[in-house]
Amino acid sequence: MKTDERNAEAEEFARLTDPFRRELLAYSYRMLGSVHDAEDLVQEVYLRAWRSYAAFEARASLRTWLYRIATNACLNALEHSSRRVLPSGLAAPSDDPEPTSVRAPEVTWLEPFAERLIGRVPEDPAAVVVSRAGLRLALIAALQYLPGQQRAVVILRDVLAWSAAEVAELLGMTNAGVNSTLLRARSRLARLVPASDEITEPDEPAQRELLDRFVKAFEAADIPAITQLLTEHAAWEMPPIPRWFTGRDAIGRLLAARLSSGPGGNRLVPTRANGQPAFAMYLRREDGLLHAHSIQVLTVTRSGIVHISSFLDETLFDHFDLPLIHP
Repeated sequence: MKTDERNAEAEEFARLTDPFRRELLAYSYRMLGSVHDAEDLVQEVYLRAWRSYAAFEARASLRTWLYRIATNACLNALEHSSRRVLPSGLAAPSDDPEPTSVRAPEVTWLEPFAERLIGRVPEDPAAVVVSRAGLRLALIAALQYLPGQQRAVVILRDVLAWSAAEVAELLGMTNAGVNSTLLRARSRLARLVPASDEITEPDEPAQRELLDRFVKAFEAADIPAITQLLTEHAAWEMPPIPRWFTGRDAIGRLLAARLSSGPGGNRLVPTRANGQPAFAMYLRREDGLLHAHSIQVLTVTRSGIVHISSFLDETLFDHFDLPLIHP
């Protein structure tokens, strides 16, 4: 093929496939539980698709074809990787009032997903992909307990709203096989994911007021004020530290041991992750500067904050388009 023709084909490929890149990233993240792995996999998907593009006969839609490549790549990756977890999925909550700082690098940890990576898509079917419920951290954590094929089926059917026939064609299954697989997956998830009424968020003004109070209390290192905003059985975890804590008293002791004393030692920058409110936490160090510390993902209900996952991973800040040192 001549260079001009090849360049024209490359331009056509990019024009037709680029609109699906963000939703494929979200799909791959749901499958793998890691934004780093999902980005690498999507790059591989587009490389494979480009290599095969000349032979694409449009028997299925371009979107379906890309999802087939992505699904096969995800299933293959899952065969060679460990399930990603949160500390709450490993053991019972800790009763130790002096939390350890020892990390568990041997554990494959779940990662948060920055909402900015998928942007805003106003029309179907891509709008379904960015739905907040389909990215909630509790759901992503629960999906990791499903075998790869069940994971793909429940994401495609329940999150992306594909028909049983479409999923069957994509995965090389029968409609009956898809439906039975979906029932098994739903049954398992029902035991792992909080009921929807338990995670119903307050309306926007009430949530904004609660989050503003949380920021003010956190930055002032006002532990009683922070714990007042938590529900009675709230949980706090900090991957890659394997311990986690539940209840206002235990979380209060955790914060007393780890939070910088006095105002000015911490800064929270609002962001969003997994369809939930989140904060980038910066910690003031000996040089006087505020350094990247963690990404906090909050589960907020009408009763208060029920869960905080604080991911102690500076490499995540790039995904949230945030600096490592706060200006």
